[in-house]
Amino acid sequence: MRVLLVEDDDMIGRSLQQALETNGWSVDWVRDGLLAQSALADGNYACMLLDLGLPKRDGVEVLRQARARGDATPVLMLTARDGVEDRIGGLDVGADDYLVKPYEFRELLARMRAVIRRRDGSAHSVIGNDVVKLDLTTREVLVNGEPSALSAREYALLHALLERPGAILSRDQLENRIYGWGEEVMSNAVDVLIHGMRKKLGADVIRNVRGLGWRITATAPVGTPASSTGDGT
Repeated sequence: MRVLLVEDDDMIGRSLQQALETNGWSVDWVRDGLLAQSALADGNYACMLLDLGLPKRDGVEVLRQARARGDATPVLMLTARDGVEDRIGGLDVGADDYLVKPYEFRELLARMRAVIRRRDGSAHSVIGNDVVKLDLTTREVLVNGEPSALSAREYALLHALLERPGAILSRDQLENRIYGWGEEVMSNAVDVLIHGMRKKLGADVIRNVRGLGWRITATAPVGTPASSTGDGT
């Protein structure tokens, strides 16, 4: 999954970027409010981690303008401002949650999962259908009740498809969800990922809609067993 990190402190930003990437996130990191606005306009993010005390444009103003133009990206404020009024101000302009620095990284991950679930309209940490299920808390993937090991990018791609069962996601949409800025993306990268995932999840779980993209249906039929080598991108 792809996250926008807005943090002007180099040490905090670098350590947070590294920790998130270790946990399977694709991270775009910007250091001021103006760059944050540009990134939001161009990107497709699972959530934004937004520091309030930013150069060039304050975090509250970044958030205010994003919400004014209809951007519904889940936003978790990260702030050293521990005053009640500061927190209320951020929440009132559209933040989904906040953490006061310093914070525990495990709590940050839990709150990120929570704001993403709320955006998706789910109170539960498990999403999926009658064949494949994904636990957002443990990152466990189950196929017909049996665990399946996915790489970080495979997990991100599966999450993107399961967020909206039945919706067709194009190649560009999937690439935007699983790759960050500056990462070299091969023209067939999505095809290669899906080919490998079909071997693990079953040939019929991820469906190709010719000329449009890929989807997972809300009630996917039980297809070829996970041990199958079938592809059909």
